[in-house]
Amino acid sequence: MNQQALSSFIWSVADLLRGDYKQSEYGKVILPFTVLRRLDCVLEASKPAVLAEYAEKQQAGLNPEPFLVRKAGQSFCNTSPLDMKKLMGDQDHIGENLYAYIQAFSPEVRDIFERFDFYTQVDRLAKAKLLYQVTEKFSNIDLHPETVSNSQMGLVFEELIRKFAEISNETAGEHFTPREVIRLMVNLLFIEDDEVLSKSGVVRTIYDPTAGTGGMLSIAGEYLEEHNPQARLSMFGQELNDESYAICKADMLIKGQDVGNIAAGNTLSDDGHPHRKFDYMLSNPPFGVEWKKVEKEIRKEYETQGFNGRFGPGLPRVSDGSLLFLLHLISKMRPAVEGGSRFGIVLNGSPLFTGGAGSGESEIRRYVLENDLVEAIIGLPTDMFYNTGISTYVWILSNRKPAHRKGFVQLIDAGAFWQKMRKSLGSKRKEMSDEHIAEVTRLFGGFVGRDSSRQDAQESRDESRPTKPISRIFRNEAFGYRTITVERPLRDAAGKIVLGEKGKLKGKPQPDSSLRDTENVPLAEDVESYFKREVLPHAPDAWIDHDKTKVGYEIPFNRHFYVFQPPRPLAEIDTDLKQCTDRILTMIAGLSA
Repeated sequence: MNQQALSSFIWSVADLLRGDYKQSEYGKVILPFTVLRRLDCVLEASKPAVLAEYAEKQQAGLNPEPFLVRKAGQSFCNTSPLDMKKLMGDQDHIGENLYAYIQAFSPEVRDIFERFDFYTQVDRLAKAKLLYQVTEKFSNIDLHPETVSNSQMGLVFEELIRKFAEISNETAGEHFTPREVIRLMVNLLFIEDDEVLSKSGVVRTIYDPTAGTGGMLSIAGEYLEEHNPQARLSMFGQELNDESYAICKADMLIKGQDVGNIAAGNTLSDDGHPHRKFDYMLSNPPFGVEWKKVEKEIRKEYETQGFNGRFGPGLPRVSDGSLLFLLHLISKMRPAVEGGSRFGIVLNGSPLFTGGAGSGESEIRRYVLENDLVEAIIGLPTDMFYNTGISTYVWILSNRKPAHRKGFVQLIDAGAFWQKMRKSLGSKRKEMSDEHIAEVTRLFGGFVGRDSSRQDAQESRDESRPTKPISRIFRNEAFGYRTITVERPLRDAAGKIVLGEKGKLKGKPQPDSSLRDTENVPLAEDVESYFKREVLPHAPDAWIDHDKTKVGYEIPFNRHFYVFQPPRPLAEIDTDLKQCTDRILTMIAGLSA
C-alpha cells in the first residue's frame, strides 16, 4: 500500500470523529493512534518471547528491562499480554485496557504518548462512545515494517501533518521540509567524504536543531546505509512542537536510535545538547520568525559570554531569528583539528543581504566569510515549500574545506532546475527531479564555474535568449565592502567655510550634516583611489571621516546571476506599434460605418 493510499485510509477515521471533534482537532486522535499501531506492529513478532522472558526474570527477581529489549530486537518493549487486536475482545473495558497497554511500554514510549496528551483524547473518545470504533479502525491497519518501510512511514506522518495543518490554518512548513530538498542537502553534505564514509565500521554523528518529525535525520541515515551498510550514523536533534517531537521520537525508536538524543524545547533559549559537537548537521529553521519570546535569554548569553557562547559575532534583528540558528550550528562544529564539521541550513533571501555595515546580520556574514566557513550557497526554485512560495537558499558551511575550496565561495543558481508537480501541495507547486539533484550535486562536487546550456533552464525555450550562468566562484572578500562617510564643509550665509573652534575640529572645516553621504567601496579596492575617481570630480571640497568607516558584508546572489537582455531594435517596436494602431483605426472605421 503506498503512503498516499495509506494516509487516505487513516484519514477515513476522520469520518467517525466528525461532529464530536472539530476538524482542527482530528490530528490529536489520528496521529497518536497511528504511532501506537506502528509500535504495536513492530513488536508483534517478538511478543511471545518477550512475555516468556518477562515471567522468567520476574520469578528470578531480576530487572527484566535489558533482557526484554534484547528479545524484542528493538530499543523498547511492552510487557502487557494485550495488543491492539486483543483489545477488541473486551468492548466494555476498552478504556482501562488501553491505559494498561500503554503503561506497559518502556518509559521512552510512554513519554511519546504524554507529549501527544493521548490520555485526554482517550477519555474524550470514551465519553463520546467512539473509543472502541476508533481503536478497531486502527487495529485493522497493517503497519508492519515488512509492509510499510520506515521511510514510507515517515512520508505517511508528513502527509497527515500537512493535511491537519491545512485544516487548522497552521504553517505546515514548520513541521517538515520537502524530501527532495533534504536529499539534495544530504548529497552536498556527504559528497566530499565518500572515501571516509565508505570505510567499514565508521561512526559519525548528525544533528538537527529544528528536527520536526525527523525527516532530515532519517534521509541522512538512509543515504549512509545505502552507500555503506557498515557505517553508523548516531542521530541527535531538538524540537519545540510537542506533536512533532513525539513523532520524531517514535521514528527514532523504531530505527534503533538512542531516543535520549532527541531533546524537547526551544533550541535557542534552552540548548538540549550543551557542550556537544557533531560531524554533520542539517536544519530548516522557520523563515522570518521573530525571537522576541526568547530575547532576554539570548541577549544575556550574547552580553555575558560573547564568543564563548553561541552568539558572539552578533545578533540579527528581532523580526527574523534564522541567523541565530546559523550561529547555533557553528557553535556545534567539531574543531578542525578533531576532524571538523560540515552543515547545511535552509534560509530565505533576507540573511544574504539584510542589514548594512555594522548591523548584526552584516557582522554574522562577516564572521562566516572572514573565517572561511562558507563552501557554497545554492538558490532553489520558488514554490518548493508547503507554506511559502518565496526564494530559498541552501547554505553549506564547513571548517574543514578541501584545499582547492579554501578562500572561495561557490554560488549555484538552481532556480530553473524543477518540474511541475502533478498536484500542488499547499504552496508547493514545483519539485526537483533526481536528475536535477544529481546535476546540482555534480556542480558542487566539481567546483567549477559554469553557464547553463539552453536545455538546463525551463524558461530558455527562446533560442535568442542568452545562456544564464548557474555556477560562479568568488573569493570570500568579494562580498566585503567598506562604508565610508563623505563629509562636505559647512558654509555661512556668505558661502565661506565655517572652521571649528575647539576640540578635534579646531581650525578645520566643520562638516555640514545635511550634505553628509556614504559610499560603499569594495574591500578589494583602495579607498583613496575610489574617492578620487568617484567622489572628488563631483564634490572637490569633500573629505572622508575615517573614524566612521565600517566594514560590511553582503551576498547579492541574484545580481551575480543577472544577464542583461538588450531591448528589441526601435524599428521593430515602431512596426509593431504601427500595426496595432492600424488595427484600432480599422475597428473604429467599422463601428462608424
